[in-house]
Amino acid sequence: MRLSLTDKCNLRCTYCMPAEGLEWLSKEAVMSAAEITRIVRIGVDHLGVRELRLTGGEPLVRADLLDIVSALREAHPDLPISMTTNGVGLDKKAVALKEAGLTRINVSLDSLHEETFTKLTRRPFLDKVLAGIDAAWAAGLGPVKINAVLMRGINDAESPDLLAWAVERGYELRFIEQMPLDADHGWTRRNMITAAEIRELLSRDFVLSPDPRERDGAPAERFEVRRRDNAGAETTGPVVGTVGIIASVTEPFCADCRRTRITAEGKIMSCLFSREEFDLLGLLREGADDEELAQRWQDAMWIKPKAHGMDHTGLGAPDFVQPDRSMSAIGG
Repeated sequence: MRLSLTDKCNLRCTYCMPAEGLEWLSKEAVMSAAEITRIVRIGVDHLGVRELRLTGGEPLVRADLLDIVSALREAHPDLPISMTTNGVGLDKKAVALKEAGLTRINVSLDSLHEETFTKLTRRPFLDKVLAGIDAAWAAGLGPVKINAVLMRGINDAESPDLLAWAVERGYELRFIEQMPLDADHGWTRRNMITAAEIRELLSRDFVLSPDPRERDGAPAERFEVRRRDNAGAETTGPVVGTVGIIASVTEPFCADCRRTRITAEGKIMSCLFSREEFDLLGLLREGADDEELAQRWQDAMWIKPKAHGMDHTGLGAPDFVQPDRSMSAIGG
């Protein structure tokens, strides 16, 4: 279950939202801490949710984040609770989040170069993100996973260096194909870096081999990473880490998708690319009991599309219509 705590964000990543930002939801429109706790309980107790990911926008900007995590942990002592964040401000909250009951963390980081980072995020906060990642590791919020989106001609050539940095520190890097979820609707298949291209870029310095562990519905296809020798040849040396590639566009995993999404205003989305939403929060605020809410949720998931329609050859995708919402408004 991926649950968005807010649509607000303190970065303006080019593949997500416009430079001027978006029109944010009102405080009243967003789920309260108590409503979040109840919705998660229904998901766990009635619908078999086995893992929870808190997302945004940027969840760290929510003032009651620690209270939410504490309440969720108290209600579900054994539930894995992770969070996806851009890392800005994480250095100040990592220890408290661990103490509140957060299990682990994912941090978005597309470049280790200040100029490139600023170009992509429109904010000069690379040092803050790196400090947040270090703090999360030190606090025990591991495995720390790093999410990176490659943009053609901007940061794609940096991918081997980003992987080298991650494996040296024990972080698990995940490259994510750029998806058509930008608020400007400027995405094209021509400009995105595909999973095949990502593997080719990484092969400059590394040898990738399939991870023998079961994928078990995970969005990332994992690979074991070995360094090439000094002559650039393939080697049978030790595995130095792993890398994942999330190929939602060119190598979709729809048939094995096991995810349900709740937006910050309590709408159910059965797929990240769905154009249909079901209002769970409105029903809750009207006084519905847990069984009614669980049934609404189940009904929404039963019409989950079998595929999103982007996995076509060529530059077009005739079966796909981009959602109106951007990634920040859905919950990553």
